[in-house]
Amino acid sequence: MSDLDERFEQATQDAKQLPERPDNDTMLSLYALYKQGSQGDVSGEKPGFFDFVGVAKYEAWEKKKGMDPEQAKQEYVDLVESLKG
Repeated sequence: MSDLDERFEQATQDAKQLPERPDNDTMLSLYALYKQGSQGDVSGEKPGFFDFVGVAKYEAWEKKKGMDPEQAKQEYVDLVESLKG
């Protein structure tokens, strides 16, 4: 496991224990960077219109399409570190 992978895994744990819940836009960024870093480009069908949360998550991840997973992991780690205070 690379150093970045270890820091990514630690950031994943740290994100669950943040002192306060981030705003919705930040939460979507965390979600999208995590998915791009761990699974690559968006896959599967877009959720239905009435699944507002699912659509928002899908679209946030879709915006990261083409981003290198290593870059997504680094941005995720950086974002979690900034939220830890």
